Amino acid sequence: MESTLDELAWRISTFSGANDNCVAVAELPDGGRAVRNSKRPDGPVVTFTASEWDAFVKGVKADEFDG
Repeated sequence: MESTLDELAWRISTFSGANDNCVAVAELPDGGRAVRNSKRPDGPVVTFTASEWDAFVKGVKADEFDG
């Protein structure tokens, strides 16, 4: 997986501005997503299956995570 992660197209939010203080997200070949700290690109990466990512996005859109 390591070589695959190096080849991914990582994106960060435009809201992070010049600080680059955000998470970076990349689409995996199987439709899942990889997430990492944009300030530590060589640091740990968390991966999600396509169905896990879909559930997360739906939860965000439904305001399920607002405290």
